[in-house]
Amino acid sequence: MTGQDTDETGPLPQVPPLPEDALVHLPDIDGRPPRVTLLVYRHPDTDSRVLKTAATLRDAGAEVLIIGSAPRGSGIPAGHATSPDGLPIYRAPDLDLVRSFSRAAGVWRRWRGRDPETGATRTAADQASPGEESADTGPAPRHTAVVVPPQSLPARTKALAVDAYMRAYQAGRLGYYWLGAVREARGFAPDAVHANDGNTLAPAMLLKALDGARVVYDSHELWLRRNVRQDRWLAPAVEAVTERLGVAMSDGIITVSPSIARWLQDSYRLRVAPTLVRNIPLREGAPPDPGAGRLRELTGLGPQDRIVSYVGGITSGRGLEETVEALTLLPDNVHLVLLGFGSREYVEGLLALAAEREVWERVHLAGQVPGPQVPQTLADADAAVVFVRPIVLSYLYSLPNKLFESIHAGLPIVAADLPDTAAVVREHGVGEVFDARTPAELAEAISDVLADPAAFRAASRRAAERLDWRFEARELTDLYARILRGVRRGR
Repeated sequence: MTGQDTDETGPLPQVPPLPEDALVHLPDIDGRPPRVTLLVYRHPDTDSRVLKTAATLRDAGAEVLIIGSAPRGSGIPAGHATSPDGLPIYRAPDLDLVRSFSRAAGVWRRWRGRDPETGATRTAADQASPGEESADTGPAPRHTAVVVPPQSLPARTKALAVDAYMRAYQAGRLGYYWLGAVREARGFAPDAVHANDGNTLAPAMLLKALDGARVVYDSHELWLRRNVRQDRWLAPAVEAVTERLGVAMSDGIITVSPSIARWLQDSYRLRVAPTLVRNIPLREGAPPDPGAGRLRELTGLGPQDRIVSYVGGITSGRGLEETVEALTLLPDNVHLVLLGFGSREYVEGLLALAAEREVWERVHLAGQVPGPQVPQTLADADAAVVFVRPIVLSYLYSLPNKLFESIHAGLPIVAADLPDTAAVVREHGVGEVFDARTPAELAEAISDVLADPAAFRAASRRAAERLDWRFEARELTDLYARILRGVRRGR
Protein backbone atom coordinates (compact mmCIF):
# COMPACT_ATOMS: atom_id res chain seq x y z
CA MET A 1 0.00 0.00 0.00
CA THR A 2 2.90 2.21 0.28
CA GLY A 3 4.11 1.67 -3.18
CA GLN A 4 5.50 -1.52 -2.02
CA ASP A 5 4.35 -4.83 -1.30
CA THR A 6 1.46 -7.01 -2.07
CA ASP A 7 -0.84 -7.00 -5.07
CA GLU A 8 -4.19 -6.33 -3.43
CA THR A 9 -6.57 -7.17 -6.27
CA GLY A 10 -5.96 -10.84 -6.95
CA PRO A 11 -3.39 -13.47 -7.92
CA LEU A 12 -0.41 -12.55 -10.04
CA PRO A 13 0.01 -14.43 -13.31
CA GLN A 14 3.16 -14.63 -15.39
CA VAL A 15 5.31 -11.49 -15.67
CA PRO A 16 6.28 -10.98 -19.35
CA PRO A 17 10.04 -10.72 -19.93
CA LEU A 18 11.43 -7.23 -20.43
CA PRO A 19 13.10 -6.29 -23.72
CA GLU A 20 16.85 -6.82 -23.56
CA ASP A 21 17.55 -3.19 -24.43
CA ALA A 22 15.59 -2.10 -21.33
CA LEU A 23 18.10 -3.73 -18.98
CA VAL A 24 21.78 -3.66 -18.17
CA HIS A 25 23.18 -7.18 -18.50
CA LEU A 26 24.69 -8.27 -15.20
CA PRO A 27 28.37 -9.29 -15.16
CA ASP A 28 29.30 -12.95 -14.91
CA ILE A 29 31.01 -14.24 -11.77
CA ASP A 30 33.98 -16.48 -12.60
CA GLY A 31 32.44 -17.32 -15.95
CA ARG A 32 28.94 -18.11 -14.69
CA PRO A 33 25.75 -16.07 -14.17
CA PRO A 34 25.56 -14.20 -10.86
CA ARG A 35 23.28 -15.68 -8.21
CA VAL A 36 20.85 -13.47 -6.29
CA THR A 37 18.69 -14.51 -3.34
CA LEU A 38 15.64 -12.38 -2.55
CA LEU A 39 14.45 -12.52 1.07
CA VAL A 40 10.87 -11.59 2.00
CA TYR A 41 9.11 -12.34 5.30
CA ARG A 42 5.73 -13.30 3.86
CA HIS A 43 4.55 -15.74 1.27
CA PRO A 44 6.02 -14.26 -1.94
CA ASP A 45 3.55 -15.67 -4.45
CA THR A 46 1.39 -12.52 -4.54
CA ASP A 47 4.03 -9.88 -3.78
CA SER A 48 4.18 -7.93 -7.03
CA ARG A 49 7.36 -6.01 -6.22
CA VAL A 50 9.34 -9.09 -5.23
CA LEU A 51 8.20 -11.01 -8.31
CA LYS A 52 8.94 -8.09 -10.66
CA THR A 53 12.37 -7.60 -9.11
CA ALA A 54 13.23 -11.30 -9.39
CA ALA A 55 11.99 -11.49 -12.99
CA THR A 56 13.99 -8.38 -13.92
CA LEU A 57 17.21 -9.76 -12.43
CA ARG A 58 16.63 -13.08 -14.17
CA ASP A 59 16.04 -11.33 -17.50
CA ALA A 60 19.28 -9.37 -16.92
CA GLY A 61 21.22 -12.63 -16.69
CA ALA A 62 21.10 -13.68 -13.02
CA GLU A 63 20.07 -16.92 -11.41
CA VAL A 64 17.54 -16.05 -8.73
CA LEU A 65 15.95 -17.71 -5.72
CA ILE A 66 13.11 -16.13 -3.75
CA ILE A 67 13.01 -17.17 -0.10
CA GLY A 68 9.71 -16.32 1.55
CA SER A 69 7.66 -17.92 4.30
CA ALA A 70 4.63 -20.15 4.59
CA PRO A 71 2.55 -18.60 7.41
CA ARG A 72 0.78 -21.15 9.58
CA GLY A 73 -2.90 -21.30 8.73
CA SER A 74 -2.49 -19.71 5.29
CA GLY A 75 -2.94 -22.99 3.45
CA ILE A 76 0.28 -22.35 1.52
CA PRO A 77 2.68 -25.30 1.80
CA ALA A 78 6.28 -24.86 2.88
CA GLY A 79 9.09 -26.00 0.63
CA HIS A 80 10.20 -25.47 -2.95
CA ALA A 81 7.85 -24.17 -5.63
CA THR A 82 7.90 -22.32 -8.93
CA SER A 83 6.03 -19.15 -9.85
CA PRO A 84 3.87 -19.09 -13.01
CA ASP A 85 6.74 -17.56 -15.00
CA GLY A 86 9.34 -20.00 -13.77
CA LEU A 87 10.89 -18.16 -10.81
CA PRO A 88 12.19 -20.60 -8.16
CA ILE A 89 10.65 -20.01 -4.73
CA TYR A 90 11.41 -21.50 -1.34
CA ARG A 91 8.82 -20.99 1.39
CA ALA A 92 10.45 -21.43 4.78
CA PRO A 93 8.24 -23.29 7.27
CA ASP A 94 6.57 -21.34 10.05
CA LEU A 95 7.31 -21.91 13.73
CA ASP A 96 4.89 -24.45 15.17
CA LEU A 97 5.16 -24.35 18.96
CA VAL A 98 2.59 -27.09 19.42
CA ARG A 99 4.65 -29.51 17.38
CA SER A 100 7.97 -28.41 18.87
CA PHE A 101 6.89 -28.15 22.50
CA SER A 102 3.78 -30.28 22.74
CA ARG A 103 3.80 -30.77 26.55
CA ALA A 104 4.42 -27.09 27.32
CA ALA A 105 1.75 -26.14 24.76
CA GLY A 106 -0.78 -28.35 26.54
CA VAL A 107 -0.06 -26.70 29.90
CA TRP A 108 -0.28 -23.24 28.35
CA ARG A 109 -3.57 -24.01 26.62
CA ARG A 110 -5.07 -25.40 29.80
CA TRP A 111 -4.02 -22.26 31.73
CA ARG A 112 -5.64 -20.08 29.05
CA GLY A 113 -8.90 -22.03 29.37
CA ARG A 114 -8.47 -23.95 26.13
CA ASP A 115 -8.58 -27.61 25.34
CA PRO A 116 -5.01 -28.91 25.87
CA GLU A 117 -5.21 -31.20 22.82
CA THR A 118 -6.98 -29.08 20.18
CA GLY A 119 -6.45 -25.54 21.45
CA ALA A 120 -10.17 -24.85 21.15
CA THR A 121 -11.69 -22.38 23.61
CA ARG A 122 -13.48 -24.19 26.42
CA THR A 123 -16.59 -22.73 27.96
CA ALA A 124 -18.78 -24.16 30.65
CA ALA A 125 -21.01 -25.54 27.92
CA ASP A 126 -18.01 -27.07 26.16
CA GLN A 127 -16.94 -28.79 29.33
CA ALA A 128 -20.44 -30.19 29.77
CA SER A 129 -20.47 -31.35 26.12
CA PRO A 130 -16.91 -32.24 25.21
CA GLY A 131 -17.85 -33.21 21.66
CA GLU A 132 -18.60 -29.57 20.74
CA GLU A 133 -15.41 -27.66 20.05
CA SER A 134 -14.61 -24.31 18.45
CA ALA A 135 -11.72 -23.97 16.04
CA ASP A 136 -8.42 -22.58 17.29
CA THR A 137 -7.96 -19.19 15.69
CA GLY A 138 -4.20 -19.27 16.24
CA PRO A 139 -2.04 -16.41 17.42
CA ALA A 140 -3.36 -12.89 17.29
CA PRO A 141 -2.45 -10.80 14.22
CA ARG A 142 0.79 -8.82 14.44
CA HIS A 143 -0.93 -5.51 15.18
CA THR A 144 -3.57 -6.79 17.59
CA ALA A 145 -3.16 -6.50 21.35
CA VAL A 146 -4.93 -9.10 23.46
CA VAL A 147 -7.14 -7.29 25.96
CA VAL A 148 -8.99 -8.77 28.94
CA PRO A 149 -11.13 -6.47 31.12
CA PRO A 150 -9.11 -5.87 34.30
CA GLN A 151 -11.78 -7.07 36.68
CA SER A 152 -9.32 -8.60 39.07
CA LEU A 153 -5.62 -9.03 39.68
CA PRO A 154 -5.65 -12.60 38.28
CA ALA A 155 -7.44 -11.35 35.16
CA ARG A 156 -4.90 -8.57 34.64
CA THR A 157 -2.03 -10.96 35.25
CA LYS A 158 -3.45 -13.42 32.76
CA ALA A 159 -3.99 -10.70 30.15
CA LEU A 160 -0.41 -9.51 30.49
CA ALA A 161 0.90 -13.06 30.24
CA VAL A 162 -1.13 -13.80 27.12
CA ASP A 163 -0.01 -10.56 25.47
CA ALA A 164 3.63 -11.27 26.39
CA TYR A 165 3.26 -14.73 24.89
CA MET A 166 1.88 -13.32 21.64
CA ARG A 167 4.74 -10.84 21.37
CA ALA A 168 7.34 -13.51 22.12
CA TYR A 169 5.71 -15.89 19.67
CA GLN A 170 5.83 -13.34 16.84
CA ALA A 171 9.50 -12.68 17.62
CA GLY A 172 10.14 -16.42 17.64
CA ARG A 173 8.45 -16.83 14.26
CA LEU A 174 10.66 -14.14 12.76
CA GLY A 175 13.82 -15.69 14.21
CA TYR A 176 12.75 -19.11 12.95
CA TYR A 177 12.32 -17.68 9.46
CA TRP A 178 15.78 -16.11 9.66
CA LEU A 179 17.36 -19.48 10.45
CA GLY A 180 15.49 -21.24 7.66
CA ALA A 181 16.30 -18.49 5.19
CA VAL A 182 20.02 -18.52 5.98
CA ARG A 183 20.19 -22.29 5.75
CA GLU A 184 18.46 -22.35 2.35
CA ALA A 185 20.38 -19.37 1.00
CA ARG A 186 23.76 -20.84 1.90
CA GLY A 187 22.89 -23.90 -0.16
CA PHE A 188 22.23 -21.59 -3.12
CA ALA A 189 25.52 -19.68 -2.46
CA PRO A 190 24.32 -16.24 -3.61
CA ASP A 191 26.63 -13.51 -4.80
CA ALA A 192 24.08 -10.93 -3.67
CA VAL A 193 21.19 -10.94 -1.19
CA HIS A 194 18.18 -8.68 -1.80
CA ALA A 195 16.63 -7.87 1.59
CA ASN A 196 13.01 -6.82 1.16
CA ASP A 197 12.16 -4.59 4.15
CA GLY A 198 13.84 -4.28 7.51
CA ASN A 199 12.70 -7.64 8.85
CA THR A 200 15.03 -9.47 6.43
CA LEU A 201 18.15 -7.41 7.10
CA ALA A 202 19.42 -9.68 9.90
CA PRO A 203 19.75 -12.82 7.73
CA ALA A 204 21.15 -10.72 4.88
CA MET A 205 23.87 -9.34 7.16
CA LEU A 206 24.62 -12.84 8.43
CA LEU A 207 25.02 -14.12 4.88
CA LYS A 208 27.42 -11.29 4.16
CA ALA A 209 29.44 -12.04 7.29
CA LEU A 210 29.55 -15.80 6.63
CA ASP A 211 30.00 -15.90 2.86
CA GLY A 212 30.80 -12.38 1.70
CA ALA A 213 27.58 -11.90 -0.28
CA ARG A 214 26.74 -8.39 -1.40
CA VAL A 215 23.62 -6.93 0.26
CA VAL A 216 20.93 -4.77 -1.36
CA TYR A 217 18.38 -3.31 1.05
CA ASP A 218 15.00 -2.70 -0.58
CA SER A 219 12.92 -0.49 1.73
CA HIS A 220 9.35 -1.01 0.50
CA GLU A 221 8.16 1.58 3.01
CA LEU A 222 9.62 3.79 5.71
CA TRP A 223 10.26 0.82 7.97
CA LEU A 224 10.81 2.61 11.27
CA ARG A 225 7.74 4.81 10.76
CA ARG A 226 5.26 2.24 9.49
CA ASN A 227 1.78 1.57 10.87
CA VAL A 228 2.25 -0.88 13.76
CA ARG A 229 0.87 -1.12 17.26
CA GLN A 230 2.00 1.80 19.37
CA ASP A 231 2.49 -0.01 22.69
CA ARG A 232 5.69 -1.78 21.65
CA TRP A 233 8.76 -0.90 23.74
CA LEU A 234 11.59 -3.28 22.83
CA ALA A 235 10.88 -3.96 19.15
CA PRO A 236 11.33 -0.34 17.96
CA ALA A 237 14.78 -0.16 19.52
CA VAL A 238 15.79 -3.51 18.00
CA GLU A 239 14.45 -2.48 14.59
CA ALA A 240 16.27 0.85 14.74
CA VAL A 241 19.60 -0.82 15.53
CA THR A 242 19.02 -3.50 12.88
CA GLU A 243 18.22 -0.99 10.14
CA ARG A 244 21.18 1.23 11.05
CA LEU A 245 23.55 -1.74 10.91
CA GLY A 246 21.88 -3.07 7.78
CA VAL A 247 22.18 0.23 5.97
CA ALA A 248 25.84 0.47 6.97
CA MET A 249 26.54 -3.05 5.68
CA SER A 250 24.51 -2.71 2.48
CA ASP A 251 26.28 -2.38 -0.85
CA GLY A 252 23.20 -0.78 -2.37
CA ILE A 253 19.92 0.69 -1.07
CA ILE A 254 16.65 0.85 -2.98
CA THR A 255 13.37 2.47 -2.06
CA VAL A 256 10.00 3.33 -3.54
CA SER A 257 9.50 7.10 -3.24
CA PRO A 258 11.66 10.25 -3.35
CA SER A 259 10.62 11.28 0.18
CA ILE A 260 11.67 7.94 1.68
CA ALA A 261 14.96 8.15 -0.23
CA ARG A 262 15.63 11.58 1.27
CA TRP A 263 14.66 10.41 4.77
CA LEU A 264 17.07 7.46 4.56
CA GLN A 265 19.88 9.62 3.21
CA ASP A 266 19.41 12.30 5.87
CA SER A 267 18.85 9.89 8.77
CA TYR A 268 21.86 7.70 8.01
CA ARG A 269 24.05 10.44 6.48
CA LEU A 270 24.54 8.53 3.27
CA ARG A 271 27.02 9.94 0.80
CA VAL A 272 25.00 8.49 -2.08
CA ALA A 273 21.22 8.72 -2.15
CA PRO A 274 19.28 5.44 -2.28
CA THR A 275 18.30 4.29 -5.76
CA LEU A 276 14.71 5.13 -6.55
CA VAL A 277 12.85 2.11 -7.95
CA ARG A 278 9.18 2.99 -7.78
CA ASN A 279 6.69 0.15 -7.53
CA ILE A 280 5.08 0.86 -10.87
CA PRO A 281 3.30 -2.03 -12.60
CA LEU A 282 4.61 -3.44 -15.85
CA ARG A 283 2.51 -1.78 -18.54
CA GLU A 284 1.11 -4.17 -21.14
CA GLY A 285 0.24 -2.33 -24.33
CA ALA A 286 -1.46 1.01 -24.76
CA PRO A 287 -4.00 2.26 -22.19
CA PRO A 288 -7.29 0.44 -22.82
CA ASP A 289 -10.26 2.02 -24.53
CA PRO A 290 -12.93 3.11 -22.02
CA GLY A 291 -15.42 0.92 -23.85
CA ALA A 292 -13.34 -2.13 -22.92
CA GLY A 293 -13.70 -1.50 -19.19
CA ARG A 294 -15.61 -3.93 -16.98
CA LEU A 295 -16.76 -2.00 -13.91
CA ARG A 296 -20.24 -1.37 -15.32
CA GLU A 297 -20.56 -5.01 -16.29
CA LEU A 298 -19.45 -6.15 -12.82
CA THR A 299 -21.78 -3.78 -10.95
CA GLY A 300 -24.80 -3.46 -13.25
CA LEU A 301 -24.32 0.28 -13.71
CA GLY A 302 -25.36 1.98 -16.93
CA PRO A 303 -23.82 4.57 -19.25
CA GLN A 304 -25.72 7.37 -17.50
CA ASP A 305 -23.96 6.61 -14.19
CA ARG A 306 -20.69 8.32 -13.24
CA ILE A 307 -18.19 5.93 -11.65
CA VAL A 308 -15.54 6.94 -9.13
CA SER A 309 -13.25 3.92 -8.75
CA TYR A 310 -11.05 2.70 -5.94
CA VAL A 311 -8.58 -0.16 -6.42
CA GLY A 312 -6.64 -2.04 -3.75
CA GLY A 313 -7.15 -3.37 -0.26
CA ILE A 314 -10.56 -2.45 1.16
CA THR A 315 -9.44 -1.56 4.65
CA SER A 316 -8.85 1.30 7.06
CA GLY A 317 -6.44 4.13 6.29
CA ARG A 318 -7.43 4.32 2.61
CA GLY A 319 -9.90 7.18 2.93
CA LEU A 320 -12.89 5.00 2.12
CA GLU A 321 -15.02 6.35 4.95
CA GLU A 322 -14.34 9.90 3.74
CA THR A 323 -15.19 8.88 0.17
CA VAL A 324 -18.52 7.47 1.31
CA GLU A 325 -19.16 10.73 3.16
CA ALA A 326 -18.24 12.66 0.00
CA LEU A 327 -20.91 10.74 -1.95
CA THR A 328 -23.59 12.47 0.13
CA LEU A 329 -22.41 15.78 -1.37
CA LEU A 330 -22.37 14.57 -4.98
CA PRO A 331 -25.22 14.03 -7.47
CA ASP A 332 -27.21 10.81 -7.18
CA ASN A 333 -25.76 9.39 -10.40
CA VAL A 334 -22.20 9.37 -8.95
CA HIS A 335 -21.26 5.90 -7.67
CA LEU A 336 -18.24 4.52 -5.81
CA VAL A 337 -16.97 1.17 -7.14
CA LEU A 338 -14.40 -0.78 -5.11
CA LEU A 339 -12.13 -3.20 -6.98
CA GLY A 340 -10.20 -5.32 -4.50
CA PHE A 341 -10.75 -7.29 -1.32
CA GLY A 342 -11.10 -6.68 2.38
CA SER A 343 -12.05 -8.43 5.58
CA ARG A 344 -15.73 -9.15 6.00
CA GLU A 345 -15.80 -7.14 9.22
CA TYR A 346 -14.40 -4.00 7.60
CA VAL A 347 -16.50 -4.27 4.44
CA GLU A 348 -19.69 -4.75 6.45
CA GLY A 349 -18.80 -1.71 8.55
CA LEU A 350 -18.19 0.40 5.45
CA LEU A 351 -21.50 -0.67 3.92
CA ALA A 352 -23.24 0.07 7.22
CA LEU A 353 -21.82 3.59 7.08
CA ALA A 354 -23.11 3.94 3.52
CA ALA A 355 -26.56 2.79 4.66
CA GLU A 356 -26.52 5.23 7.56
CA ARG A 357 -25.67 8.07 5.14
CA GLU A 358 -28.37 6.80 2.74
CA VAL A 359 -25.93 6.15 -0.12
CA TRP A 360 -25.69 2.36 0.18
CA GLU A 361 -27.17 1.90 -3.32
CA ARG A 362 -24.25 3.96 -4.68
CA VAL A 363 -21.42 1.87 -3.16
CA HIS A 364 -20.53 -1.25 -5.14
CA LEU A 365 -18.12 -4.17 -4.66
CA ALA A 366 -16.66 -5.29 -8.00
CA GLY A 367 -14.60 -8.17 -6.55
CA GLN A 368 -11.03 -9.01 -7.54
CA VAL A 369 -9.18 -9.50 -10.80
CA PRO A 370 -5.56 -10.54 -11.48
CA GLY A 371 -3.11 -7.65 -11.21
CA PRO A 372 -2.35 -7.21 -14.94
CA GLN A 373 -6.10 -7.06 -15.69
CA VAL A 374 -6.67 -4.10 -13.36
CA PRO A 375 -6.14 -1.28 -15.92
CA GLN A 376 -8.55 -2.75 -18.45
CA THR A 377 -11.13 -3.49 -15.74
CA LEU A 378 -10.96 0.11 -14.49
CA ALA A 379 -11.05 1.72 -17.93
CA ASP A 380 -14.77 2.57 -17.99
CA ALA A 381 -14.62 4.54 -14.73
CA ASP A 382 -14.92 8.32 -14.91
CA ALA A 383 -12.32 9.05 -12.22
CA ALA A 384 -10.14 7.26 -9.69
CA VAL A 385 -9.67 8.22 -6.04
CA VAL A 386 -6.15 7.76 -4.63
CA PHE A 387 -6.43 8.50 -0.92
CA VAL A 388 -4.04 7.24 1.76
CA ARG A 389 -4.67 8.75 5.16
CA PRO A 390 -1.27 10.02 6.46
CA ILE A 391 -1.60 8.54 9.94
CA VAL A 392 2.11 7.63 10.01
CA LEU A 393 5.13 9.07 8.22
CA SER A 394 5.40 6.02 5.98
CA TYR A 395 1.88 6.68 4.69
CA LEU A 396 2.64 10.38 4.19
CA TYR A 397 5.61 9.44 2.01
CA SER A 398 3.83 6.65 0.15
CA LEU A 399 3.56 6.29 -3.61
CA PRO A 400 0.83 3.64 -3.90
CA ASN A 401 0.35 1.13 -6.70
CA LYS A 402 -3.23 2.25 -7.18
CA LEU A 403 -2.02 5.60 -8.53
CA PHE A 404 -0.10 3.96 -11.36
CA GLU A 405 -2.73 1.29 -12.03
CA SER A 406 -5.34 4.02 -12.47
CA ILE A 407 -3.04 6.00 -14.77
CA HIS A 408 -2.43 2.85 -16.82
CA ALA A 409 -6.22 2.62 -17.12
CA GLY A 410 -6.22 6.13 -18.61
CA LEU A 411 -8.33 7.59 -15.79
CA PRO A 412 -8.47 11.11 -14.37
CA ILE A 413 -7.04 11.07 -10.84
CA VAL A 414 -8.41 12.59 -7.64
CA ALA A 415 -5.51 12.34 -5.18
CA ALA A 416 -4.86 13.32 -1.59
CA ASP A 417 -2.19 15.97 -1.17
CA LEU A 418 0.67 13.70 -0.10
CA PRO A 419 4.06 14.92 -1.33
CA ASP A 420 5.09 12.12 -3.69
CA THR A 421 1.61 11.26 -4.93
CA ALA A 422 0.78 14.91 -5.56
CA ALA A 423 4.09 15.41 -7.38
CA VAL A 424 3.23 12.68 -9.91
CA VAL A 425 -0.30 14.02 -10.44
CA ARG A 426 0.93 17.58 -10.96
CA GLU A 427 3.96 16.68 -13.08
CA HIS A 428 1.85 14.73 -15.56
CA GLY A 429 -1.34 16.80 -15.26
CA VAL A 430 -3.49 13.71 -14.75
CA GLY A 431 -6.00 15.09 -12.24
CA GLU A 432 -6.77 17.18 -9.18
CA VAL A 433 -5.07 17.17 -5.77
CA PHE A 434 -7.15 17.86 -2.68
CA ASP A 435 -6.35 18.74 0.92
CA ALA A 436 -7.76 15.72 2.71
CA ARG A 437 -9.10 17.40 5.82
CA THR A 438 -12.83 17.10 5.12
CA PRO A 439 -15.08 15.02 2.83
CA ALA A 440 -16.31 18.30 1.33
CA GLU A 441 -12.86 18.97 -0.14
CA LEU A 442 -12.80 15.49 -1.65
CA ALA A 443 -16.30 15.97 -3.09
CA GLU A 444 -15.26 19.29 -4.62
CA ALA A 445 -12.21 17.70 -6.28
CA ILE A 446 -14.34 14.87 -7.68
CA SER A 447 -16.86 17.39 -9.04
CA ASP A 448 -14.10 19.38 -10.73
CA VAL A 449 -12.71 16.29 -12.45
CA LEU A 450 -16.10 14.96 -13.52
CA ALA A 451 -17.03 18.35 -14.97
CA ASP A 452 -14.26 18.14 -17.61
CA PRO A 453 -12.46 14.79 -17.60
CA ALA A 454 -11.25 14.70 -21.22
CA ALA A 455 -7.98 16.60 -20.70
CA PHE A 456 -7.10 14.56 -17.61
CA ARG A 457 -7.87 11.30 -19.40
CA ALA A 458 -5.63 12.29 -22.31
CA ALA A 459 -2.86 13.25 -19.88
CA SER A 460 -3.10 9.85 -18.14
CA ARG A 461 -2.78 8.07 -21.45
CA ARG A 462 0.37 10.07 -22.23
CA ALA A 463 1.80 9.56 -18.73
CA ALA A 464 1.30 5.79 -18.96
CA GLU A 465 3.95 5.69 -21.69
CA ARG A 466 6.56 6.89 -19.19
CA LEU A 467 5.24 5.43 -15.92
CA ASP A 468 6.20 1.83 -16.59
CA TRP A 469 8.20 -0.79 -14.69
CA ARG A 470 10.60 -0.99 -17.65
CA PHE A 471 12.11 2.36 -16.68
CA GLU A 472 12.36 1.36 -13.01
CA ALA A 473 13.96 -1.95 -14.04
CA ARG A 474 16.81 -0.10 -15.71
CA GLU A 475 17.64 1.63 -12.41
CA LEU A 476 17.56 -1.76 -10.65
CA THR A 477 19.89 -3.49 -13.08
CA ASP A 478 22.24 -0.48 -13.16
CA LEU A 479 22.65 -0.80 -9.39
CA TYR A 480 23.24 -4.55 -9.50
CA ALA A 481 25.77 -4.24 -12.31
CA ARG A 482 27.78 -1.80 -10.18
CA ILE A 483 27.78 -3.86 -6.99
CA LEU A 484 28.52 -7.19 -8.72
CA ARG A 485 31.58 -5.94 -10.57
CA GLY A 486 34.70 -7.43 -9.07
CA VAL A 487 32.91 -10.21 -7.16
CA ARG A 488 34.83 -13.47 -7.20
CA ARG A 489 33.64 -16.83 -5.97
CA GLY A 490 36.70 -17.15 -3.73
CA ARG A 491 35.82 -13.96 -1.84
